[in-house]
Amino acid sequence: MKLAIVGATGLVGGEILEVLEERNFDCEELFLVASQRSVGKRMNFRGRTYTLIGMEEAISLKPDIAIFSAGGSTSLEWAPKFAAVGTTVIDNSSAWRMNPNHKLIVPEINAKELNADHRIIANPNCSTIQMAVALAPLHERYGVKRIVVSTYQSVSGSGKAAVDQMQNEREGVDGEMAYPHKIDMNALPHIDIFMDNGYTREEMKMVNETKKIFGDDNIRVTATAVRIPTVGGHSEAVNVEFDQEFDLTKLRNLLAATEGLVLQDDPENNVYPMPLTAHKKDEVFVGRLRRDETQPKTLNMWIVADNLRKGAATNAVQIAEYLVKQKQFV
Repeated sequence: MKLAIVGATGLVGGEILEVLEERNFDCEELFLVASQRSVGKRMNFRGRTYTLIGMEEAISLKPDIAIFSAGGSTSLEWAPKFAAVGTTVIDNSSAWRMNPNHKLIVPEINAKELNADHRIIANPNCSTIQMAVALAPLHERYGVKRIVVSTYQSVSGSGKAAVDQMQNEREGVDGEMAYPHKIDMNALPHIDIFMDNGYTREEMKMVNETKKIFGDDNIRVTATAVRIPTVGGHSEAVNVEFDQEFDLTKLRNLLAATEGLVLQDDPENNVYPMPLTAHKKDEVFVGRLRRDETQPKTLNMWIVADNLRKGAATNAVQIAEYLVKQKQFV
């Protein structure tokens, strides 16, 4: 099995390599692919030194799987070229997510939709992934009717330049601005570009991707996405209305028994999910479970995950693991 990591030098690319090592992903050959300016440089992985290669060389090597984390324009240009030589691409960008010809996959929810004909597979938005993982068992049991979500997203979601901006501000150093305003000791209700309807593209990603993952266009979703000065980990306040009434104890037990979820819901002892404690973890953390006392069949919950892990790298590696498990590659 031959595996390529496209965008190996980026934040998510580095996280993918960590996840591959931690999960002992088995591949006979590994190709680390980067932009032309990084070709020829070297990286270490599992005690071995790898030389970074370019796109054309990677395609000529015909990897079985290529995990892309190099931006939407790169994916649009190069993913079809990899697919044309028989490579299955798992793409972390937004390029293919809402394309009706491509699957949008969270393995715990809808990996069974995949087959050998799917050569370009989309990884959802980081905020959508963690919300979907938490809501999936509840949707199956009670039927999700409406979601109101507010996100509190870390600067690492914007890449290294944003992390550098915050660190520079904390140290009083002038540097490149990744955001239109100061981010340290601030909160920006502005993630991605604003659209004609007044929402940002990030907010509309959560709306549209949630419906596609669950295969249900009747779910109503409204979102407000906010950038906050944390280095890693996204948090979400989610208000969800169900079709059916629920028992809070049974609902809590259902979440506690769900694979990939960790229930942290003991507020009397100050136990609840936080981005600091979710750092470098692959699971989605859920807590602050309580009824919305203003209307029936409605729950408030708090969801946290490491955006570079389950929100990107881990989810992509899990898709690759599923493909290998299905014996699509030998």
